[in-house]
Amino acid sequence: MRHLAPILILLHLTACGLDSMVGIEDDEAQGQVSLGGKADGTGYSTCQMCAALALLNSGSTTTATIQALQITARASDNIVAHRDGPDAAFGTADDDLFDDLTELDTVAWVGPVTIGRIVDASDDACTSGSADCATTAALAFLNSGSTTASVIAALDGVTTTAATNIIAHRDGADAAFGTTDDDLFDDLAELDAVPWVGPATIARILASVQDQCGTIPTAEVVFSPQPYATSHIQRVIKAIDAAGTSLDIAMYNLSDSNIEKALGRAIGRGVAIRAVTDNASADVKSPAGTKSARLEQLGINVRYVNKIMHHKLMLVDGPQDGTAAAAAAATLVTGSGNWSSGAATRYDENTLFLSVVPELALRYQREFNLLWDHSRDFVWDSTLPYTLTGAVDPAVVVDDPGTAALFTSANFKVKDASTTFSKVSGKNAVSDAVVQEIQNAKTSIHVASGHLRSRPISEALLAAHQKNPQLEIKVYLDQQEYISSSTNSKQVSELNTCLAAAGSSVSKQQACQDRGFYFSYPVQDAGIALKFKFYAYRWDYTYAEQMHNKYIIIDGETLITGSYNLSDNAEHNTFENMVVLRGPAFANLVASYEATFAKLWATDASGALLAQLKQKITSSSTIPLVFAPMALTQPQVQALKSLIVANCPDVNSEEYRLHPNKHTTCPR
Repeated sequence: MRHLAPILILLHLTACGLDSMVGIEDDEAQGQVSLGGKADGTGYSTCQMCAALALLNSGSTTTATIQALQITARASDNIVAHRDGPDAAFGTADDDLFDDLTELDTVAWVGPVTIGRIVDASDDACTSGSADCATTAALAFLNSGSTTASVIAALDGVTTTAATNIIAHRDGADAAFGTTDDDLFDDLAELDAVPWVGPATIARILASVQDQCGTIPTAEVVFSPQPYATSHIQRVIKAIDAAGTSLDIAMYNLSDSNIEKALGRAIGRGVAIRAVTDNASADVKSPAGTKSARLEQLGINVRYVNKIMHHKLMLVDGPQDGTAAAAAAATLVTGSGNWSSGAATRYDENTLFLSVVPELALRYQREFNLLWDHSRDFVWDSTLPYTLTGAVDPAVVVDDPGTAALFTSANFKVKDASTTFSKVSGKNAVSDAVVQEIQNAKTSIHVASGHLRSRPISEALLAAHQKNPQLEIKVYLDQQEYISSSTNSKQVSELNTCLAAAGSSVSKQQACQDRGFYFSYPVQDAGIALKFKFYAYRWDYTYAEQMHNKYIIIDGETLITGSYNLSDNAEHNTFENMVVLRGPAFANLVASYEATFAKLWATDASGALLAQLKQKITSSSTIPLVFAPMALTQPQVQALKSLIVANCPDVNSEEYRLHPNKHTTCPR
């Protein structure tokens, strides 16, 4: 229980990165931002900047409030005068709220010392735990003495009973606000515990304060693996439960039963759901009892496309009408993680939740509409409506230099009324953009990917290393990418033979390259630092703890992540997406990816697990063929595999090769 005065609504707290700090273990990992002008050289995290702006832009902050921070009366007066505008009244049309600390720096008599004191006074929010802007604003709204039951009941869709119970909980036994028995809301879980308050009521309260969160993006990442109860699956369910009008889903593998239940709840409260899944392309052959059939029984129109649908994305209340307002209110979910138990609890994944990203919302809506308008019907419930949506124009919002969206759909063509996508020879829409980012790298390139089979991207890494050997390039791959020297020689020979036969035909040359070429060997052979997540003598999906991420970090400042495997096959044969994020609003998010990459790279850095495994291989009566993951170099993998073969000759027999799931150990 708390006995506090109403808390300040932190208008821009989301940009402080509190939700994006998953994976950061100390404050030093947070991104730092330098200011120009008089404050040049004073580095503040994005969170600190935003918390300071929230303090200054609050109507409850007066000149006296600012002077109390040991700031001169002249500077305090000038700050408030700037904020309140010519009429010197806060909350009127001529207010000039501070957009950033650079604007604060332009105020007369304000310099680095003043800015530092304001930041110091306001950055408690940066260490107060995980929160997002709408949540913070909603709690502040409910905990304010001016918020009555009638005010809450006036929100569209909130019942009088729920509103009355909320106020009764807040005001305590004496039913009077501002007394010692007040029980202010600490979090949304406490609100959810109030009788007659559920996800729909909470969603409407959050929606009512969303406009207070300005236009600063919110970003949250959930890394896998972790316990199911705290996994990205639970965060996806939370996003589904928050949907008010629509859900557009493009998904490779939608197999989690609890997500299915959440979708059913959304249908029950009137949310319109459309789904384009890769599951449906297989389920349509024998639909009875399939996942796709169950979704249609819930009332979700399920469709599929004629290529592999490899996206893992969802738009919550997306801008289907193509307007800027709808785009600003949407939430985008993307990343590498499928909606499956394995993606949640076994594989290395990242799932990203983005809000207040209007340009991205429109671009992803455009991608979904393209798939939807040229999809094929699963046809289980033929009564479900199907309406063509058409393209949306991302130009309705101002271009955001901190974001970009990349889609392999740009490599396909489709006729107006056709449901058949066909690839355009010679196009590399995603890899071309990634190559450009690699070429712009100045200090570091960190790659975490299940695969490395993209010729343009691999050659760009090799060129960057050759141009600047001091550039820190680290590549972390799944063990599936390991090949020996002899296998590398064989694949080079086969590719050369194929290209010779292809002659000058661009399409035939592309077909040769799309067969898959393992670049791990030439990349590490060139001297680039490369490691494999190694966990078994022979890979098999039944026990694999895959490195399934697909992200690249450039100079610790630019993040590229999504569903796109770094392969020519992904570029030309599947529907994929990558989002590019940079700038102050995403600094903490990028830092969390860097921290996670460092953790992955350092797996068994001491060599203890490898030493223990070697001991078991040479002395134990049972030789393990599946073991705890380690980050190993090419020579280390080669030596370990050779040691296993020497002590278990049967490991390369036909029986072991055809049935690896039956042979996770080898008797001596």
